[in-house]
Amino acid sequence: MSIFKSHIAEMGAYKPPLDGRDPHEHLLLDFNERTLPVCPTVKQAMIDYIQDDRLQCYPSYGNITSRIADYCNVQTSQVMITNGSDQGIDLIIRSACREGNEAIIPGPTFAMYHQVAKVENLNIIEPSYSKDKGFPKSEVLAAITDKTRLIVIANPNNPSGTEVPREDILAIAKAAPEAAILVDECYFEYTQQTVADVVDQYPNLLVTRTFSKTWGLPSVRFGYVISNAENINTLLNVRGPYDINQLAVVAIEAALANPGYTEQYVKEVMEVSKPMFEEFLDQQGIEYWPSVANFVWMFPEKPEELEQYLRRNGVLVRPKTDESSRVGLRINFGSKYQTENLIKLISLFL
Repeated sequence: MSIFKSHIAEMGAYKPPLDGRDPHEHLLLDFNERTLPVCPTVKQAMIDYIQDDRLQCYPSYGNITSRIADYCNVQTSQVMITNGSDQGIDLIIRSACREGNEAIIPGPTFAMYHQVAKVENLNIIEPSYSKDKGFPKSEVLAAITDKTRLIVIANPNNPSGTEVPREDILAIAKAAPEAAILVDECYFEYTQQTVADVVDQYPNLLVTRTFSKTWGLPSVRFGYVISNAENINTLLNVRGPYDINQLAVVAIEAALANPGYTEQYVKEVMEVSKPMFEEFLDQQGIEYWPSVANFVWMFPEKPEELEQYLRRNGVLVRPKTDESSRVGLRINFGSKYQTENLIKLISLFL
């Protein structure tokens, strides 16, 4: 007999396939990460902090929240920093929902949403994305009931890269005023699409973002939530006072002070590598979902064999199944040079 809640003891853990990943041995195109090292000033800032003999002190966050607010063009009172965007997702769902409430989570999508919803023992409704129609707006609206307390919208969605139109998000927020509308914008820098500017007009909107993807800092775990000040104050009642690692704050301060390094990488990925790879897929007649993100979900004829072939040649990609259980490969883009080599490898396999 478990001492824990029965539904939690019966759950499975979220276990991403991290074993054996080595950036010195592999080109990592499987987790939508930045494929090049972070800005040297970020590494130096962390080294300097350690050398200053301050590791024995509790975290002191200074003005990092206001710096992020300035970056996002919102008010400081509308921002809460978190231990990765995963913590933001967790805090929002735990704070907004009770056992037995309904959560609408269009899929397939990022597994963390389901994981947290299942911990809270929510009833999950999962309208389906489609390659042709994209985000299932009509199905989401039709699923809203008086029991709906959470609607999750990943913009863009993962693994499909699907863009969710701003007007669709706002229509859903208006249709479900008693529900938390969690808009995950973790790929914001690649798309520049956001609803962060209207969180005061829509008090049920909560935006999560991260420094893991574009900024290349997933190992330090730093994210943030944008919402109206009342929501932020409520979430701060739940978040711990020292939940964010001090070294993460040091790294993010240095990254924000040197945005050009990241902006240049984004430009190369979105304006060079992405169109280059999509053109290759078109030429080869390989099906893929339209994507506005730094990754693409493609469906070659022999996906498992291609994944193993790429692995043997030092490139890791991520198998993902669609609603019909068909296996595709989600591949994130890197530099022009990395993408050219990827195309050569796939061409040899074909």
